[in-house]
Amino acid sequence: METGLRNRIAIVAASSQGIGKATALAFAAEGAHLALCARRADPLTALAREIEGRYGVRVFTAALDVSDDAAVRDFVNRSHERFGRVDICVTNAGGPPAKPFLATTMEEWERAWQLNLRSVVSFAQAVIPFMQQQKWGRIITLTSYTVKQPVPELVLSNSIRVGVIGLVRSLAGQFGPDGITVNNVGPGFTATARAEELLEKRAAARNIHTEQIRQELLQEIPIRRMAAPEEVAAAIVWLASEQAACITGQTLLVDGGAYRGL
Repeated sequence: METGLRNRIAIVAASSQGIGKATALAFAAEGAHLALCARRADPLTALAREIEGRYGVRVFTAALDVSDDAAVRDFVNRSHERFGRVDICVTNAGGPPAKPFLATTMEEWERAWQLNLRSVVSFAQAVIPFMQQQKWGRIITLTSYTVKQPVPELVLSNSIRVGVIGLVRSLAGQFGPDGITVNNVGPGFTATARAEELLEKRAAARNIHTEQIRQELLQEIPIRRMAAPEEVAAAIVWLASEQAACITGQTLLVDGGAYRGL
C-alpha cells in the first residue's frame, strides 16, 4: 500500500522506547524524516543512528519533558527550521501512576494534566500554524482504550485522557478546512514496560503471582494476547497516510477487542 509518506516530516514524542519508538521506526520505513523527542538523550541518539543507518532518512532529536510548554514549542520551531516544514505530529507521553482514587494526590492530578493533556495543547498550538501554511497536516494523539473503558487502577489516566478526545474532536472540526486531520489512537494492553508494571501491581495487591494476573487479563481480550507496539504504530502510520485523508475526529482502538461497547 502506498502511504504517500515518503519525504514527509513527522514529529514523534516520547519516542525513546515502547510505542513511540516503534512509531518512529514505522515512519522511517515509509521514508519519512523524523523529529524525535524524549526525556533521555542517550536512547534517542541511539535510535537516531539506527534509523539513519537502516532507512537513510534524516533525524533530528531533542531531550525534553513534554509537560514543559516552552520546551515543546521550541522543539517544534527548531524542527521546522531544520526541515522547512512539519507534516505530522504524534503526541505521546508516559502514563500517570496507577493507584486507587483516594491514594492520589493533587500534585499527581496536576502532573497528569500537564503531561497527558496540556502537552497535546502545546504541540497542537505549535504545529497547526505551519500545517495551515502548507494546507496539509496530520495530528495523531496517543492515549489508551481507557478513554472508552476505564481501568480501575488508572483513575488519573481514565479522567485526563478523556479530555484529549474532546480536544481531538474540537480541532478536527475547526481545522479540517485547512487540510488538517486530527485523530486519536487508543491502545489496549500492549507489551510494554507500562503494562508489566500494572500487572505486577495487580499481583502484589492480591498477593498472587504475576503470571496468574497475566492469564486472567488475556482471557478478557478476545484475541488472547496483548498488542505489540508495532501494531499500534501501524495504526498511527495509517492515520497519517493519504489513504486516511477522509478520517478525522476519530478514536481508533488497538485493543484486541477488549472494549465491548457499541
